[in-house]
Amino acid sequence: MRLAVRLTPRGGRDAIDGWAVGEDGRPHLKVRVGAPPVEGEANAALEALVAKALKRPRSAVTVASGATARLKILEIEGVDAVDLARAFGPPPGAS
Repeated sequence: MRLAVRLTPRGGRDAIDGWAVGEDGRPHLKVRVGAPPVEGEANAALEALVAKALKRPRSAVTVASGATARLKILEIEGVDAVDLARAFGPPPGAS
């Protein structure tokens, strides 16, 4: 499963702030982490936070694209759309 995420590093605390819709009209999950965007620290914190929220092992979540951008695509093994909705609520536009 792929998940679009907008990451805010140095966000003060690790938190998942819910869904938003980007300028392109596609939904993404807003996430903030306390880690700085240095040497992959923020990406590692993001992967760990999402894995914990989905009750998956840390190794099941990886940044598939956007490693140095705010908007990232996560690849998550062993979950489906129902699991994402259960953990984060339904994305905007979902029926």
